[in-house]
Amino acid sequence: MGVRRRSGGFVLKVNPILCDGFGHCHELAPELVQVDEWGYPIIRSEPTALSDLASYESARYAVRGCPRQALRIERISDDARSARR
Repeated sequence: MGVRRRSGGFVLKVNPILCDGFGHCHELAPELVQVDEWGYPIIRSEPTALSDLASYESARYAVRGCPRQALRIERISDDARSARR
C-alpha cells in the first residue's frame, strides 16, 4: 500500500446567473472567496494546489453550502497549471 500524492490544483468557479449574493461562500471559504459590497463573490483565478487540504475542504464546504448551487470545483492538472503561467 503506497502513499497517494495529490498533484494538480483546483479553482472554485461561480455561475453568476445562479448566484444571488448570499455570501455563504465567503463565510465557508474566506481564503478563496472575497465578496463585493453587494455580497457577490470575487474568486481567485489562480489555481490552489490540491495538496492544500484545508483550502480544498473549505471549497467543498462552500460548494455544498451554496443555497443556489452556483459554485463548483474545477480540477486542473499539473500540465494545465504550467501552461497557464
